[in-house]
Amino acid sequence: MVNSPSSEHNGVVEINKHVPEERESNRLLSDDDDQVKNKILAIEIDRADVVVPHFSWRKLWEFTGPGFLMSVAFLDPGNLEGDLQAGAIAGYTLLWLLMWSTFMGLLIQLLSLRLGVATGRHLAEICREEYPNWATILLWLMAEVALIGADIQEVIGSAVAIKILSRGVIPLWGGVLITASDCFIFLFLENYGVRKLEAFFAVLISTMALSFAWMFADTRPSSKELIIGLLLPRLSSKTIQKAVGVVGCVITPHNVFLYSALVQTRKIDPKKKEKVQEALNYYSIESYVAVFVSFSINLMVTAVFAKGFYGTARANSIGLANAGQYLQERYGGGLFPILYIWGIGLLAAGQSSTMTGTYAGQFIMGGFLNLRMKKWIRSVITRSCAIVPTIIVAIYFNRSEDSLDVLNEWLNVLQGMQIPFAIIPLLTLVSNEKIMGVFKIGKLMERTVWTVAAMVIMINGYVMLIFFLSEVNSLLFGVVACAGASAYVAFLVYLIAQRHNHAELNGFILLAT
Repeated sequence: MVNSPSSEHNGVVEINKHVPEERESNRLLSDDDDQVKNKILAIEIDRADVVVPHFSWRKLWEFTGPGFLMSVAFLDPGNLEGDLQAGAIAGYTLLWLLMWSTFMGLLIQLLSLRLGVATGRHLAEICREEYPNWATILLWLMAEVALIGADIQEVIGSAVAIKILSRGVIPLWGGVLITASDCFIFLFLENYGVRKLEAFFAVLISTMALSFAWMFADTRPSSKELIIGLLLPRLSSKTIQKAVGVVGCVITPHNVFLYSALVQTRKIDPKKKEKVQEALNYYSIESYVAVFVSFSINLMVTAVFAKGFYGTARANSIGLANAGQYLQERYGGGLFPILYIWGIGLLAAGQSSTMTGTYAGQFIMGGFLNLRMKKWIRSVITRSCAIVPTIIVAIYFNRSEDSLDVLNEWLNVLQGMQIPFAIIPLLTLVSNEKIMGVFKIGKLMERTVWTVAAMVIMINGYVMLIFFLSEVNSLLFGVVACAGASAYVAFLVYLIAQRHNHAELNGFILLAT
């Protein structure tokens, strides 16, 4: 869990030094139900109406922090590349999809925070307790693969920014090594308390916002086209692939695990319904604000590249590696060259996302494997798992910009494949009264989030299908791909089936009472 030496004694919220491992239940079960009772993670509290304290700006400030760390998931270099390519290829026509896909991502993150606050445990820990060992190991492997894939994109994004800002003096692999040091910055800040860490992320997000806002003001995209793009849904055969990419990149699997842990950095009285509900209210407000900021940044990036490159010969060739140079050639130097503004914003995006990746890796490995080790050892292990392959990839793919684009396509598919293994367990758990107690989501919300999840999974499935059909060029590769797809689908079916098993168990518990 997140440790912090500080606390707030004069309010409800405190920085948690040791998050409680279990919470009590006052549900009356028969003696024969002891096994079920021992697995209850959430507080079963009196259902009588309790008045939640009035809104307080001070309380909101005390809860502010985790949501902005979470919002970095919408701002990593992979997302920024998707933004700039969508703008260059589709112009302003996919802004409405960016808005609604961001809302879908927010919905998933709200469920993640709900799980963490209501149970006092994060998603990886609960998965370890609710699923059999073999399924837990598979879920952990999927989460680690997603984390490594995301980290490669994030670290290379930082390395590209460092190369830009150093005017090419530092090569890509050198930027990767520099970025790897963020692990130690993270450890240094965490030792001084989680609020210091949150403040550092606030600086990075502010840097991104200012950099891309400067670009937006400098290039002056059409406000009319921007508003039409947000309000009028448009889709054509030429933009369908980018539309799928926009929706597919809104959910980062490892951040679903991360947010359920971040919300536990504030101590909430577990036996009082009004305190838990108060925390959910304030965290939700912060999440809305944080995601609005991240959406605004993505919107500005898309609009800048729509204004500069939509309908041009370079639209189909633009990517993260050459975007800065294309911007410089299109808009010139100015008071402060746009190339370096882009580089600063990209560096802030890469550094913030790689640090959240380090953070998420701790909870994923510790939660699924129940590891108990010093934080610095765990950070070094999780950082090494991503940095070593990233260095190899950076050296191998440093030959051309086209090779980096090919790598990015593979990584997007790799992460898209892992999304169901974060979403399905999350939705299964937040729909389970045994786990969530009175904070279980309602039937309408349950249907809504399962519909959203089905849409995201089908969209990513479409991307994977098209990608593999274009890449399969031998019988052996085809056989291996079919075998892997069969195992993949079988595990998905198993996870979905667990939802129905949990629903039957909920009915058993209600009958027992």
